[in-house]
Amino acid sequence: MSHTAHIPSHRKPRRNAAKAAVRAGVTGGVLSAIAVAGAAIPANAAETANETTATMPVITTGLAATGSTASALTADATQQAAEELQQQAQQDAAAQSAAKDAKKAKDVADAKAKAAAKKKAEAEAKAKAEAEERASRSTARTTLSASSSSSSSSSASSSSSSTATGSAATIVSFVKSHIGDAYVMGATGSSSWDCSGLVQAAYASIGVDLPRVSQDQSTSGTQVSLSNLQPGDILYWGSAGSAYHVAIYVGGGNFVGAQNSSTGVVERPLDYDQPTGAVRVL
Repeated sequence: MSHTAHIPSHRKPRRNAAKAAVRAGVTGGVLSAIAVAGAAIPANAAETANETTATMPVITTGLAATGSTASALTADATQQAAEELQQQAQQDAAAQSAAKDAKKAKDVADAKAKAAAKKKAEAEAKAKAEAEERASRSTARTTLSASSSSSSSSSASSSSSSTATGSAATIVSFVKSHIGDAYVMGATGSSSWDCSGLVQAAYASIGVDLPRVSQDQSTSGTQVSLSNLQPGDILYWGSAGSAYHVAIYVGGGNFVGAQNSSTGVVERPLDYDQPTGAVRVL
């Protein structure tokens, strides 16, 4: 017997080899399962990540396409709006231009119509004045012919022998030199006259300043009888201060005056158009 046989052994009892093998196999299987499971989790995670990564570009691409389409539509709408505004502006400008042209044409037409109306009115006024003058002379001749026939005859006979001298001769020569000139209302020479314009110019030739119109000329001297006329006297038709016609007595029972637009400046006998009165300036 060994001298250590009585000392209890501290070593663990040996296990059955078969049991150890089974335990090792179980343990290895568990560890292998754990390892496989652990490996499977990252793989699944990686697969999920890959699937997500693979899917995301598709979503992003769709959003980008939608954004591009919206931008394109916005740009088209903006351009269309700009074109419509430009077209409207052009139409407005054309309308304004047409309105201005129409107004200008209307103003021109109105001005022409106004000028034509004014010219017509002036012509009518002139014709009316001439008609009134002729009518007044005719009335005066009719009214005075009966009462003045005897005085006219005596005046003509007494004046027929009178001869102009001095300043009177100059006046007579002046008016006779213009016989045949035209009658124009308001004219004062040198080849067209109205009645008072010729008388005024005749006296201006000797330095005498007469008023311009017949009404004033009929009161510019001393009133004389038609039976006592002298060459150079101013004859008037109508009443003194409101005479409508004047002429110059030239002697021999005749007068020279700017009668009307039909006859012009003529020499006529007193009984052709009997005057109402006379004034003597010289």
